[in-house]
Amino acid sequence: MTQASPDLITFGESMALFMPPEHRALERASTLEQGFGGAESNVAVGAARLGVSVGWFGTLGNDPFGHMIVKTLRGEGVDVSRVKLSSEAPTGLMFRETVAGRLAVHYYRKHSAASRVQPEDLDEAYIRGSKLLHVTGISMAISESSRRTVERAVDIALDAGVPVSFDPNLRLKLWSIEEARDALLPLAAKADYFLPGWDELQLLYETSDWDHVVERLSALRAISIVKSKGDQTVILNNGATEEVPFYPADNVVDTVGAGDGFCAGFLAGIVKGMTPVEAVKLASVTGSLAVQMRGDWEALPTWAVASSRLGGQAWVER
Repeated sequence: MTQASPDLITFGESMALFMPPEHRALERASTLEQGFGGAESNVAVGAARLGVSVGWFGTLGNDPFGHMIVKTLRGEGVDVSRVKLSSEAPTGLMFRETVAGRLAVHYYRKHSAASRVQPEDLDEAYIRGSKLLHVTGISMAISESSRRTVERAVDIALDAGVPVSFDPNLRLKLWSIEEARDALLPLAAKADYFLPGWDELQLLYETSDWDHVVERLSALRAISIVKSKGDQTVILNNGATEEVPFYPADNVVDTVGAGDGFCAGFLAGIVKGMTPVEAVKLASVTGSLAVQMRGDWEALPTWAVASSRLGGQAWVER
């Protein structure tokens, strides 16, 4: 690894996030809470808090939202040296609200700075010098050029012998399921670690037959980590299957970011030299803690907290 490259690298779109207080609907809110979110930057924060050397890059608007995102990520210990600020396009926005007791997300990301990214924008040496590249299907969905950039980054990593982690992160507000299948399944075939949810696999493979899905996953070169198969995570590795129960959440407040928290824990575990099963156990802890506070990444734990939960240590309140 070169000095310029962190162990774990990821990239994508981060957006300014606005939420009404007290889980209100947007049309009835007089004030909004500001933050930011994005699958890949959420993962980067989570991994950094777990003590992993991690870098996130992407293109943001040269605006107050872009500056806020960069400063916050840097403060969390994430390397942002490859982030670009564009004066030609804005940082994307997203709004979250609660409607009839269910979460609703509204995106304002068309023509955003991130959607204009090109394969030529990649720092190839930065990717080649890392130990693990993590990408998601969201970056493939926001624009054609972003999709080509993800594909190019994966090829750069594989050519250099850098393992690739892929979370499909299926977002049907961004594209159709047919478009998603055409883009995501070929990338899953290239990955070293494939981290889909059971609900995503049913849509991607067009079946709810678990045995058929296992057959499809077993044909991949990747170690597959299937999230939310009932109340457990299923690991498929070289034909063997292992199940890891969820770590219980004491107080569920906000489920957004649970999958990213899980990914952060899993990838941090792999970088730290854990086995896939050990990494999934860590991921279950980080995913559980991620849902116990408002926001996409704010509740993600430090290594001290996560390791104490893994070790079953009692929490001292006072």
